[in-house]
Amino acid sequence: MANKNNITELIFTGLFQDPEVQKVCFVLFLPVYLATLLGNSLIVVAVSISKTLHSPMYFFLSSLSLVEICYSSTIVPKFITDLLVKVKTISLKGCLAQIFFSHFLGVAEILLLVVMAYDRYVAICKPLHYMNIMSRQVCHMLVGGSWLGGLIHSIIQIIITIPLPFCGPNVIDHYFCDLQPLFKLACTDTFMEGVVVMANSGLISIISLFILVSSYAIILISLRKHSAEGRRKALSTCASHITVVILFFGPATFLYLRPSSSFTEDKLVAVFYTVITPMLNPIIYTLRNAEVKNAMKKLWGKRNPETE
Repeated sequence: MANKNNITELIFTGLFQDPEVQKVCFVLFLPVYLATLLGNSLIVVAVSISKTLHSPMYFFLSSLSLVEICYSSTIVPKFITDLLVKVKTISLKGCLAQIFFSHFLGVAEILLLVVMAYDRYVAICKPLHYMNIMSRQVCHMLVGGSWLGGLIHSIIQIIITIPLPFCGPNVIDHYFCDLQPLFKLACTDTFMEGVVVMANSGLISIISLFILVSSYAIILISLRKHSAEGRRKALSTCASHITVVILFFGPATFLYLRPSSSFTEDKLVAVFYTVITPMLNPIIYTLRNAEVKNAMKKLWGKRNPETE
């Protein structure tokens, strides 16, 4: 089947057709991407050098920020540069690579969010055993498992996609490569491939969401036994994580757990989770966490000694 391919290049329709609107989008989205890189990089550096941020919670936060940097960089730079050109092209191999890394990093992020929920569960419900349960070795295994889970998921997706024949047309109705828009270009019936892909993505999302909801339900029930100050502190750390989970799973649920209807809707929702959400995560965690804010202030002070 692979020999039937006579398409080596794909053309994106993009987010909007109006050149003036595209220029406005460029002016808006470039600073957002730069802020994403800066904010998440600051968290990674702050956690790695700060003596006050060496707990498992911050190790997982640093890992999440690293995934956000990689995930955003898989899609956004190409999207931003395409806003300035009339014809937006990508090679078929480049398209498959973008699909592979976006799914790899996307699922790694989902699994990291589950790991972070487990960390909060252990910290709040089993505080006396926390350091024994969440040892350095266990933390590294959990993060490594998140990356491995994303890799296995992405390999399955790409193995399903590579054999498909693409013999025209070559216009993909999106601003980046994703499976459902690409499947519409295959010159064969892709119903079964679509079912397998949806089952693969949907199963991971549903199981992860169930674990997340269950973890926080148990946490909220156990908080009734804590003091008012203990509840306030626990809820403060959990609130940031819950906010990030909602921001991630909301758009993902809209896109992957329903039949595709309007690609215009899909593209607008996709902008939120590919461009906006990676920038919001470091802001959410920083604004609600005094230790992270203090570590970043110290880090910024070292970079700018003349301001002290």
